[in-house]
Amino acid sequence: MSEPVNDHVRSKSSSPAPARQVALIGNPNTGKTTLFNRLCSLRARTANYPGSTAEIRIGRCDRGDQKLEIVDLPGIYGMELDLPESQMCRDCLDGRLEETPDAILVVIDATSPARGLSLAIAAIARRLPTVVALNMADLAARRGLSFDEEQLSSKLGVPVVAISGRTGRGMDALIDALHTAIPGHAVLPLPSATNLERRAWIDGVIAASMGGHDAVGSSRDSVFNRLDKAFTHPILGLAVFVGVMGVLFWTIFSLAGIPMDLIDLLFEKLGGLAADVIPAGSVRDLVVDGIIGGVAGTVVFLPQILILFFLLALLEDTGYLARAAFVMDRVMCRFGLPGQAFVPMLSSHACALPGIMSARLVPDRDDRLATILVAPFMSCTARLPVYVLLIGLLFDGSPWLAGFAFAGCYLLGAAAALISALIARRTILPGRSRPMVLELPSYRPPSIRNAILVSWDRGMVFLKNAGTVILGIVIVMWWLSAYPRADPPDAALALRVEAAQVMATDAAQAEELEAEAERIELNAQQSGSFAGQIGSFAQPLFAPLGADRTLTVGILTSFLAREVFVSSLAVLQGGGSDVDDDESILQLVRDAKRPDGSPLFNTATAASMLVFFVLAMQCLPTLAVTRRETGSWKWPALQFVWMTGLAWILSALVFAVVTASTTA
Repeated sequence: MSEPVNDHVRSKSSSPAPARQVALIGNPNTGKTTLFNRLCSLRARTANYPGSTAEIRIGRCDRGDQKLEIVDLPGIYGMELDLPESQMCRDCLDGRLEETPDAILVVIDATSPARGLSLAIAAIARRLPTVVALNMADLAARRGLSFDEEQLSSKLGVPVVAISGRTGRGMDALIDALHTAIPGHAVLPLPSATNLERRAWIDGVIAASMGGHDAVGSSRDSVFNRLDKAFTHPILGLAVFVGVMGVLFWTIFSLAGIPMDLIDLLFEKLGGLAADVIPAGSVRDLVVDGIIGGVAGTVVFLPQILILFFLLALLEDTGYLARAAFVMDRVMCRFGLPGQAFVPMLSSHACALPGIMSARLVPDRDDRLATILVAPFMSCTARLPVYVLLIGLLFDGSPWLAGFAFAGCYLLGAAAALISALIARRTILPGRSRPMVLELPSYRPPSIRNAILVSWDRGMVFLKNAGTVILGIVIVMWWLSAYPRADPPDAALALRVEAAQVMATDAAQAEELEAEAERIELNAQQSGSFAGQIGSFAQPLFAPLGADRTLTVGILTSFLAREVFVSSLAVLQGGGSDVDDDESILQLVRDAKRPDGSPLFNTATAASMLVFFVLAMQCLPTLAVTRRETGSWKWPALQFVWMTGLAWILSALVFAVVTASTTA
């Protein structure tokens, strides 16, 4: 099960049977994560070493008296590369993070072993007990490859085990080897040897211990060659990518709807149960409106998170994701972003939280920071209620125009992200994005089991990190909107008296009067609360956008979560929580008036608000996740100031232009 980040504390002495710690290393796309999941299953947690933002996973593998603690380090192409992932591997193996591991497990792609053997040499040179796992041995065998494990072991001086992390082949032999491994003793290429000398030695080892037509990974099946030509073609590859991602996100939105509705229903029932059990008062309001409502607002996105990472894990297993990154690198690099940035950018259309989390796929630090900073510009699902409301006001009765406006919101967000990335790479993060260095992995069938475990792990991280932050925020926001308590207005008291008088003769009318009295009381409470007072104070700041006090309160409340804007307007305008369909909210807002009798929304104000909600940073959990991923508060602060400042400027410009055009 996942545990909180930065909570990795190991104490061998506290365990009655100390586990042998194994550092798991390997190139990207070698099936390392699949092997880790096979060995540890759900007995794993995600963590960060203190002082580092690179993620690791730690798991237990127990078989009788044989106990292993496996540390899954980030995938690397070389131990000595100037990358944070390589630095973490060096620090771990050299004992600079905490205790030196008891053994090293090097995972090599059996279908293309040359690069993996180079990493194995660097690991064996540490003089720690080492085991080499030839992963995907079943796939290699189907391609006509053969292995002499004993010969390869004698060349390297360490145990070599042919395995399949996907099917479980060789797991018992691998665990035995890890418990009996000793430091390598073979004469390996010296550190001063040239790259050509090292490669010649590796080729000799492969020739002596492996056979078959594809032993050095120099040839591929003709079908795979044709797939590679299609998937990496500048035009066809881009079209395939658009199609694949379109299907992926269509699947997310299609499949997530039912579980999201069930989660909503579950928390609705839970809130009702709490309201029945807890006596009326502040405690019940806090539990029902604050805690349960806040947690529901987080958990409702969990189906999208799980489905997203499940599908991404399947794509990565097949080998397609690396080819898509290669194609997108040509487009993204023009704006200072690497090809790997396309996954976080597209993921952010579902929710910025998993989008930012998936920026870990970007190897270079500056590229990763630029990706994290601009990912929230993508229009996430939380913006959809606001888009529906404002576009409905702007283009009522014109579905085609409304459709184009809806698409324009997504295009505006994407354009703002790319331009912002370009500006960032030429100012605070100077330099061009690093060219992607990757070895296209072999095509292979995906592991459903691995995808389930990956999505489970990511879902637990999402809940435990983002969820706890959101819970704290909603409690604070509930308190700001609930206090000081306002006395019921005279109008509300008069309605309740009238309702009591007509209850015996007309129950329906009495219910309507009670509902109206409740709406008036809610409106008065919102106006007189600390949140309402803050709205009145901040109104001059949003006046250039066409916002009055009511809209200002809605905007400020929406910084908790964008979708809160719609329900806030309904409450502030007397809609109450019983207004839950788009048509009633549209009608309510359309008829709303300002104190001077003018409409709350006119064309200029609606257009201005739409631009603002497309661009502004109005998601405090996103800022919290940015802080966790970057390790500093300066980056979420910059993210907030830049996005909100850009939104304010363009919104004010839109309001001024539309106002001038409508009054001319």
